[in-house]
Amino acid sequence: MSSFFTNENSENPVLELDDETPVPAQGTVSEAPSLNESAPPPSERSGRQINLVVIEPDDFARSQLLVQLGADVSSFPKVEDLLPYLNGESIVLVLGPSCAIDDSLSGVERVLHAHREIGAILVTEELTTSLLQQALRSGVKDVLEAPVDDTQMHEAIDRVAASLALSPSRRRGDGATTFEDDGELAQVITVFSTKGGSGKSVIATNLGVSLAQRSEKPVVLIDADLQFGDIAVMLKLVPEHTIVDVVSSLDRLDVSLMQSLLVTHESSGLLVLPAPLEPAFADQIDAAEMVQIVEVLRRFCSHVIIDTPAYFNDVVLGMIEISDEVLLIAGMDIPSIKNVKIGLQTLHLLNTPVEKLHLILNRANSKVKLDVAEVERTLQISADILIPSDIVVPQSVNRGVPVVQSSPRSGVAKSLQELASLFAPAAKSGRRKK
Repeated sequence: MSSFFTNENSENPVLELDDETPVPAQGTVSEAPSLNESAPPPSERSGRQINLVVIEPDDFARSQLLVQLGADVSSFPKVEDLLPYLNGESIVLVLGPSCAIDDSLSGVERVLHAHREIGAILVTEELTTSLLQQALRSGVKDVLEAPVDDTQMHEAIDRVAASLALSPSRRRGDGATTFEDDGELAQVITVFSTKGGSGKSVIATNLGVSLAQRSEKPVVLIDADLQFGDIAVMLKLVPEHTIVDVVSSLDRLDVSLMQSLLVTHESSGLLVLPAPLEPAFADQIDAAEMVQIVEVLRRFCSHVIIDTPAYFNDVVLGMIEISDEVLLIAGMDIPSIKNVKIGLQTLHLLNTPVEKLHLILNRANSKVKLDVAEVERTLQISADILIPSDIVVPQSVNRGVPVVQSSPRSGVAKSLQELASLFAPAAKSGRRKK
């Protein structure tokens, strides 16, 4: 990648102003670029060239950040001072603490929205929920509370740089399989329960793995429990990107970019869009944004499975509305049955078509003096699938291996495969074609 800050055909680094004569870049840490100073080449971390720029009005704070980041960095008092030097190269901004206590974020927001090749990190003296919300709404990708150690800083820079490298103009060249929009929309399946601990996430995860093993096209599992989603943990995934990254890229989101932001469960081929890593990020994602994400996903997938929190909110209602099928998960206990009954009544009031609702009874063989027929009479809906209780389920969760893979001959795995058969027939080989 050619350097935004350097002219590679010259020994002296320069700032190139499009068609104008190249002007030497800055070389001091406390002043904006002058015509008589030069800047070093871009930083290199994790094998990537990264153009780093510090934005901080205060001279002392700016110099501290420059000392921490190293010599290969330029700095400006205001983000607007950077604009004349932009030429389309990717840049990571490190915003100093002063940017968090004055109106600098409004200027940063305008620049970030106008220039998608720029990503930003904010360093603040005190991290509050209101500041985090303001920063994220401004387009800042990460907020770090001072003092920030070198490892934390460099990891944040790498994350932002990686997200910039995945823009539509920088298509994947890593040999990964990409799938095109063939005009056929995916089936959207929402997994929902009105009672926590019903096994909803376990069912969603195993359903996703089962469908991925059967499908020629991608299958995506979305963790829409935006505060406390566990899908990544249950599949033993370490995601580089989450729903937060997708939402921040919505204005330029297409099929290729979406695929690059998903994490792959290697043993099954299931693609996963994980929940935010911090509960505070949940407030930044609304129902309309989630619907937009699903609409992009369904353009290249066979199935989109959505795991939801155990309560109604705008995101859950939005997901249920756009879904082709809704799985209602109930346990074999009175509180669970009571809550599912209330949930069904709510869905009926919202005019949710009854034909897309499927009752899944989990731990249906539990000896709790409740039988299936009694539950069906109470809920006035027949159960589509009965999933037995089995010690292999918590064991599989603790191992991070779905039970349909860890114990495929168990009764619970066979019931989950039967559930998958409602939406896709089992392949003769039982394995997804690669």
